[in-house]
Amino acid sequence: MFSPSVLLDVARTTGALAAAGLEVRDVPVPSSPAQFASLRAGEFDAVFTSPDNVLAYRFLPANPLGELLDVEIVAGLDRGLGLSLAARPGLDGTPSGGRLAVDVPNSGFAFVCYALLEEIGSSRNDFEIVALGSTPKRATSLRAGECDVTVLNAGNELSARAGGCALLADVTLLGPYLGTVLARVRDAPGAGEIERLQRVLVDVAGRISAGELDDVAGDSARRLLRLSPDSAAEHVAILRDPSRGLIDGAVDAASLETLVALRRRFLPAPQLDDVATRFDEFVREEALTT
Repeated sequence: MFSPSVLLDVARTTGALAAAGLEVRDVPVPSSPAQFASLRAGEFDAVFTSPDNVLAYRFLPANPLGELLDVEIVAGLDRGLGLSLAARPGLDGTPSGGRLAVDVPNSGFAFVCYALLEEIGSSRNDFEIVALGSTPKRATSLRAGECDVTVLNAGNELSARAGGCALLADVTLLGPYLGTVLARVRDAPGAGEIERLQRVLVDVAGRISAGELDDVAGDSARRLLRLSPDSAAEHVAILRDPSRGLIDGAVDAASLETLVALRRRFLPAPQLDDVATRFDEFVREEALTT
């Protein structure tokens, strides 16, 4: 995973994982290509990732690994967790010029960054685009002034704001959005364990969304994300926000269409022309909704 997951941590600390007979080891990754290289090698049983990554590695031969993988989305987990365009401390007004930090230049989060820049009247063409890896790394670089703009989420946007960064726009401007999914290689071992994990995550997400686990989630956000009590409470509010937070495992076609539209807008490829009719080829049937 790219950032520590409050959802997974709450599932662990409440005993939900243990009750399902699961022991989950979460491993931070430096970038999405590294994540999918490890998934391909069998080093991971499943990943928390952007659905755009699953789309790219399933359908687009020009992906960073240069090969197609038989990967599938098992469940949708959230709607971006506060995914926002952020500017370094001291950068006033509409940013134009400087260093734009991304995971990799042709990733789903990068496309969100480019689109949000246009929403506020700027353009990626005005910036030097630099690949700085995972969201926590970009947040650290932004606070230090080593880049000028980036997109942040999962509590990183709140810690950046506390460090003097400005949050300029969030992903809800772009339409329905799916931020994180649980994904795996389709025929890899461990299918039963991943099914149990999916059920636990959906159940715990529902309990957090209903306000049943505010204290536990707040404690997790403070500990994992190093947030102040006020910022941790704000993160819990984001988790509970239906437009930005946790969801019930469903993967809705409208959100996938947003992802495809962003990719076609910033990196057209012929393989994308009919992908809206092929969502069932990379999303598990029981998770896909219209």
